[in-house]
Amino acid sequence: MLNGFMGKLLFVNLTDGTIEERKLSEEIAKNFIGGYGIGARVLYNEMKPGVDPLGPDNVLGFIPGLLTGTKALFSGRYMVVCKSPVTRGWNDANSGGYFGPELRKAGFDGVFIKGAAKDPVYLWINNGKVEIRDASGLWGKDIVDTENTIKEELGEKNLRVAMIGPAGEKMSLIASVMNDGHRAAGRGGSGAVMGSKNLKAIAVRGTLQVPIANPEYLKTVNKNIVAAMKNGPVSPIIETLSRYGTGMGVVEAILGGDGPVKNWTGVGFSDFGEDGSKEMSPQVADEKYRVKKYACAECVIGCGAIYNSKEGKYAVGETGRPEYESLVGFGSLMMNTNYEAMMKCNHICNIMGMDTIAVAGTIAWAMECYEKGIITLEETCGIELNWGNADAIVQAVQVMADQSTEFGKLLALGSLGAANKLGKGFECLVTINGIELPMHDSRFSPGFSRTYYSDPTPGRHVKGGLGWYNLATPKTKYNYEGTGQMDKTITAGVEIVNCLGLCLFPDMFGIKSHSEYIKAVTGWELGEEDLLQTGMRIFNMRHAFNLREGWTPSNINIPNKRFAGEPPLETGPASGVTVDYELLTKNFVEAMDWNPSTWIPSRSSLEQLGGLEDVIKDLNI
Repeated sequence: MLNGFMGKLLFVNLTDGTIEERKLSEEIAKNFIGGYGIGARVLYNEMKPGVDPLGPDNVLGFIPGLLTGTKALFSGRYMVVCKSPVTRGWNDANSGGYFGPELRKAGFDGVFIKGAAKDPVYLWINNGKVEIRDASGLWGKDIVDTENTIKEELGEKNLRVAMIGPAGEKMSLIASVMNDGHRAAGRGGSGAVMGSKNLKAIAVRGTLQVPIANPEYLKTVNKNIVAAMKNGPVSPIIETLSRYGTGMGVVEAILGGDGPVKNWTGVGFSDFGEDGSKEMSPQVADEKYRVKKYACAECVIGCGAIYNSKEGKYAVGETGRPEYESLVGFGSLMMNTNYEAMMKCNHICNIMGMDTIAVAGTIAWAMECYEKGIITLEETCGIELNWGNADAIVQAVQVMADQSTEFGKLLALGSLGAANKLGKGFECLVTINGIELPMHDSRFSPGFSRTYYSDPTPGRHVKGGLGWYNLATPKTKYNYEGTGQMDKTITAGVEIVNCLGLCLFPDMFGIKSHSEYIKAVTGWELGEEDLLQTGMRIFNMRHAFNLREGWTPSNINIPNKRFAGEPPLETGPASGVTVDYELLTKNFVEAMDWNPSTWIPSRSSLEQLGGLEDVIKDLNI
């Protein structure tokens, strides 16, 4: 028995309807931990390079983390992996809630979908039993209706569902995979891939137990972390996070330079202003709308909340409280001060199945283009996309979601796809390899620029690197000399956090707690160096997927360098800053022992990591 794992991977071919269970080898488990680590290893094995991301040969994986379903604190996450139809390279998207633990307790450490069904289907996984069921009656339904209908059809109210909404069915490149009503595996077009397979949902019910090596030690580790939360230096942060969620510091971020303004052309305190931004604060909104807290599986913080918006033209009823990324995206990024409109946009994205970061970035691009006369009122189908126009923003999100107009169909391509189709507007893009950037300004925290640029999943704020470290070290953040080794170490550590199935908050307790959790759950004795090596193995595995797809530094698509401060802002906390992201990347590449021109790892670096012999052969190094 492999402690910490159910020991099985599920492979479903929707083209011919075959269902196959495979044993999870101890070698893959130890080398790649879980989540997108195992996902990258499997997809590299199962897929040939060059497949169409929206074709049947793309493999779509759903993989919980190693700790998911084990009672380890903060371990509620799972990952969706595939080849991205946006970047045409490696893609992983991460979601919390309750689907991940339920999948493990249903008997599997991962589910991988091949082929494409002729007609809409959904998977039903019930304690190891797997069935492909007709989903023609579900097609066209939103997220809430889909889950309720599946529960009614199967007569199982306790099941959990990962699903797509109408945006995924229409293969919008900004479609996400949704679960638990408002949790999203959002980035990179994973919902479009699911839609291309005619797969509406995966419903799971599990009452099995993940085998634990030392349950009593696991309880001890949990108790130690709870004590550190209550009595340690992070206690005030935990308390505020628990009350107000990830948006707790949104006003400070906008005014202080972390939250982008006006499609990355503005400055918070001058263009947006304290009086406007304060209405975006959960501290204010909670008093009006909050009805109850929400916590993901095994979370003792509970940073989520359910709001109830009952009145006004943007009323949506009960809905998930907007997170930081959504608040900045539908707020300062578009110069919008109407919180009800932000909630409405967030709600549309949740029930229709869309990535709020990509949606906000795309509409902000369109607004700038409209303001500059690059696109016309005729091209927007009558939507007056002036900065701060709340009605126009909501209209744009809605038509993007249902693709009811030509402009909606255009926006559903994402900002780069829309610019490509129009043949204009490239100077207003804030994308890297087609991905709209998150709501953390790399001119203010320059480490993000390297991560956005060179991570195997570009444009992500939940990957490792110096970005978050810069926020804690403002005096030295613009010193780019000798950053490579620290950048590498932080990156490796975050790989482990993600692949354990943890949210990023436990990272404040340090890598020692991760080792303790692994020991309690699996019995493995892995020290800090062991974990960092494993993190690097996972990172290089994801990177190898892209190299095999033909990625090189020279073909990374950067329409402009606004994210790096070219041209620099004239005022604000990042005034005059031009980030040397190329030097930061050079330092990282050197620390990784990659070729500086091709980013191909050295043979010795991969040999030292182990478990990548086929990659060495494929790269001919």
